[in-house]
Amino acid sequence: MTQAILYSFRRCPYAMRARLTIAYSGVSVELREIILKDKPAEMLSASPKGTVPVLVLPDGKVIDESRNIMRWALQQNDPDGWLFSADNDWVWELEGLMQENDFVFKQHLDRYKYHDRHPERPMEYHRDQCEVTLARLDRQLQRNNGYLVTDHLTYADIAIFPFIRQCAHVDKEWFYNTDYNALQTWLDSRINSDLFQQIMHKYPQWKAGDTAVVFP
Repeated sequence: MTQAILYSFRRCPYAMRARLTIAYSGVSVELREIILKDKPAEMLSASPKGTVPVLVLPDGKVIDESRNIMRWALQQNDPDGWLFSADNDWVWELEGLMQENDFVFKQHLDRYKYHDRHPERPMEYHRDQCEVTLARLDRQLQRNNGYLVTDHLTYADIAIFPFIRQCAHVDKEWFYNTDYNALQTWLDSRINSDLFQQIMHKYPQWKAGDTAVVFP
């Protein structure tokens, strides 16, 4: 293997943030687009838990957690300073936002988006729980001139954005009629960016023996 292999699924928010960061870094990988209902044996051999994204490095090391893939890419090349370092005074705030997104907001988002699978509570209840995070992010954006943790884009913005996009798309009319104006502007900016348009290109399902797809 001469370059890393990335197993991805286009619509997965975890895979989106990995692709966004890899594309930004300019590091070349082989992209293998998979179908979640038809996971290839090669991916399951590398990461038996069967979730995307999965990055297999040329030395055989496997990284199968999206935030770690992001850090790996940024350690290769980070021209605009997305990755924090220990001496940044906003590092703990960034980590707090990431933890809230991945371990609190995501749980409520799943129940909001797939409310028919959770009939014990109405959809509005789960949306209300999501709003705790939405409101916090909106305040952060107002305070930081349109970014989440400081005065420029960081990997927190990139890591959290796909999940807010997913939440907004459950009911766009509701989302864009809220008072979260800063969050709406931030979301639209990320969606309309050249980087996002680039990583959302549609690729055919990968099968063993296919010609390698170089990404980005």
